[in-house]
Amino acid sequence: MTAQRGRDLLLKIDDGTGTFVTVAGLRSRQIALNAETVDITDSESAGRWRELLSGAGLKRASINGSGIFKDAASDALVREVFFDGTTPIWQIIVPDFGELAGPFQITALEYSGQHNGEVAFELVMESAGQILFEAA
Repeated sequence: MTAQRGRDLLLKIDDGTGTFVTVAGLRSRQIALNAETVDITDSESAGRWRELLSGAGLKRASINGSGIFKDAASDALVREVFFDGTTPIWQIIVPDFGELAGPFQITALEYSGQHNGEVAFELVMESAGQILFEAA
């Protein structure tokens, strides 16, 4: 994969009709995929090396994003999802890599602003079910 423009990494939310709407105004985004390990090391482990149980443990994805308000429809949808505590389907599109899709819950939604600047927001989302990956 060659270098990509950061602005091409997109975060989209299902608007409830099966149509995905890009969350507008995002200036930065970060995706973290994690898998916990299950340690099964015991006194008979070869050379006393740690052993892990294959296929066990929890997987999770988290997404952070920050930006400015640009699109009233997507801003309202994000705010509604947060206050309702729902877990809609989101798409995360990584150019030349693929697409992640699945349910996420917004766990933090913060607003900030300077008296001589724009109002900004930051959101944090955690996976709330199986996340599917489709290669580009």
